Amino acid sequence: MPPTTEILFIAALRRISAGLIAIGIAALCSIHAAKAVELKVLSGGAMRAALQELARTFENALGHKLMIEYAVVAKVVEQVAGGDPVDVAILTRPQFDKLVGTGKLVGGTGAPLAHVPIGLAVRASAPQPDIRTVAAWQKALLNANIVTYGDPVMGDAAGVHVAHVLETLGLAEVLRPKTRLISPSPGQSGAQYLTGLFQRGETEIAMAPISVLSETQGIDIVGLLPNELQSPDLVFLAAIPSTCRHPAEAKALIDFLAGAPAKAVYQAKGMEPS
Repeated sequence: MPPTTEILFIAALRRISAGLIAIGIAALCSIHAAKAVELKVLSGGAMRAALQELARTFENALGHKLMIEYAVVAKVVEQVAGGDPVDVAILTRPQFDKLVGTGKLVGGTGAPLAHVPIGLAVRASAPQPDIRTVAAWQKALLNANIVTYGDPVMGDAAGVHVAHVLETLGLAEVLRPKTRLISPSPGQSGAQYLTGLFQRGETEIAMAPISVLSETQGIDIVGLLPNELQSPDLVFLAAIPSTCRHPAEAKALIDFLAGAPAKAVYQAKGMEPS
């Protein structure tokens, strides 16, 4: 039986994707440094799902070692602003603009990577609420026994946005008694913390960057919050701090993270490539 048009189209897409990856790796190899270095990277936790995968490709292609630390965006800003030796910083647009303005990030080195939308999840196999509209989403939160999102006090960018939305809609005080915030300890990812909450029955509905939910175990992702509730500020950029020790290698990493092969990974993790 001859192949259908749909099958041929999918096969073509796969060949194109494989070609892009090959081109990306070839480009990396063409700028291979004479000596491998260790690059320190600070990144907002929402980019972890993609960076864990992309780091291996970059390291294998160039031989450099990436030492990646993940934290809430506010912590990334604090370390960069404090003058810590960092080769590449990955953070959201508003904080990026501020650090460029103060000279803590080198102007002209920034590259947008992806927008990370906020999603909603429930415990695996639990009934999934309707969140297709703002009204339906509000009803789902009000009907839940425990609601979870990132701790805004810790500087979690998505948590700050969700808290602002709840305050604007007059839901903050109503939900406060049944809110359980995501507040990971140092070295613990948001997904790991959230996994624990669900395993212990300490939350029922969680709102977090879709990339964080993609790494969380024991949940079903219901979907993204309605467009009206998303934050345009959750666009992550990579840039070189003024304390960078290996600027050429740092630029090679940023070029890779902004390239076509990386965009395919962002998309696979639910992000919207820039």
